[in-house]
Amino acid sequence: MAILAGDFRTGLTLTIDGDPWQVLEFMHVKPGKGAAILKTKMKNLKTGATQERNFNASTKFEPANIVKKQATFSYEADKVYYFMDTETYDMYELNEDLIGFQKYFIVDGMEVNLLFFENDLLNVQIPEKVELVIAETAPAIKGAPSNQTKDAVTNTGLKILVPQFIAEGEHVVVYTADGKYAGRA
Repeated sequence: MAILAGDFRTGLTLTIDGDPWQVLEFMHVKPGKGAAILKTKMKNLKTGATQERNFNASTKFEPANIVKKQATFSYEADKVYYFMDTETYDMYELNEDLIGFQKYFIVDGMEVNLLFFENDLLNVQIPEKVELVIAETAPAIKGAPSNQTKDAVTNTGLKILVPQFIAEGEHVVVYTADGKYAGRA
């Protein structure tokens, strides 16, 4: 079943030149003359590279067959993250470079989905929100407005802004898409 470029949506995965690509952003552009084009920002799921590409709205693509397997994060050593398949107990490893920004949200024992394309492990999919512990932050400033924030560092090394009332050792919820504070846990 082919997918038309005009039917793109954010998060769609498709096969281009034998590699799986994910649509990150897209915009329909209608120039003064000629057919409409689709400007996209896409991520190669094998290499992690992002590219801006333009397509004719009638271009057809094949969907990428991405398989998800449930796994549990086991440990990290020498910038390699190890995950155990919850059904077969097989161990899988992903390099920190491939995981990227998501490394700040992966904690011991976390349930994740491993993403596979043609039996190749591509990446890990983590929940939208995770619970982290504040490892470092300054004490609250007395008399500071309630909407004022301060810098904090989580147990995973992520630097975030938190409200003044958050203290070291507190559990907070953080959005994994942008690393922003979502609330107390």
